[in-house]
Amino acid sequence: MYLYKLEIELADRLLFLVLAADNDETAFDYIEDHLARAYTVVPEVKQAAIVEKKRVTKGAGYLLSSESN
Repeated sequence: MYLYKLEIELADRLLFLVLAADNDETAFDYIEDHLARAYTVVPEVKQAAIVEKKRVTKGAGYLLSSESN
């Protein structure tokens, strides 16, 4: 199992999604499910990319910032 940090580009914003999945394909498959939970109407994804990937271990995680670097 891996912990993924995904960057999701929508028409009007950039989102980051952190999730656990068995492989890259499954991680991308989960994107629409998470968007459906957060939005009344699921927005169109222009592009999605894996930013970081690491094995799930005790203490594994990602630090997210609201500022652009």
